Amino acid sequence: MSVSKDSAAFAPQANIYPHDGWVDRTMRNQLAGHKSGVVWLTGLSGAGKSTLANHVEQYLFEKNYLVTILDGDAMRDGLNADLDFSPESRKENLRRSGEVAAMLASRGFIVLASFVSPFTEGRQIVQDIIGDNFHLVHVHAEIDDCINRDPKGLYKKAMSGEIKNFTGVGQSYEPPESPDLVVNTSNTDISTASDYLTRFIERNFRL
Repeated sequence: MSVSKDSAAFAPQANIYPHDGWVDRTMRNQLAGHKSGVVWLTGLSGAGKSTLANHVEQYLFEKNYLVTILDGDAMRDGLNADLDFSPESRKENLRRSGEVAAMLASRGFIVLASFVSPFTEGRQIVQDIIGDNFHLVHVHAEIDDCINRDPKGLYKKAMSGEIKNFTGVGQSYEPPESPDLVVNTSNTDISTASDYLTRFIERNFRL
């Protein structure tokens, strides 16, 4: 199912008054001992985004960081289950996911968001929503490596025609021009890549 292209569908509704509460983000950050925000992991399917996020989450959790993962497949299995993989639906998928990530960050979490997010426009929508302490990380891997790994069997299905509009096969991926960090998983093992991302987070989320 594709979303409507009518931008009015996403206009702010009248008579809505969000309640922010008395415990604000600064207070939560001070209690946690670190800044909150979003580390947005973009890259091809099979590049290692989810694996990287899991390794880093476990390390940070054991160091008493308030951290969580927001995974693209989990979002599509629930909140975004009504969306297909057309460009319009991909944009709406990221808009909703960006709002969730922003809410978690405002509640004090470091959010490791793992999404293919193939288009520059979609990633910009997310950045505009999240605002403060947003970091775009390109998890880069050569397409041949992603196809050879194919942990979910999606490339095989896409190349046989079972999946339409699959990034890397039926739909292009636009690499970020100026990401905050690039982690190359084609020439770096997962342990080294995790250490690289962890150090980046420790630097940028320090109070």
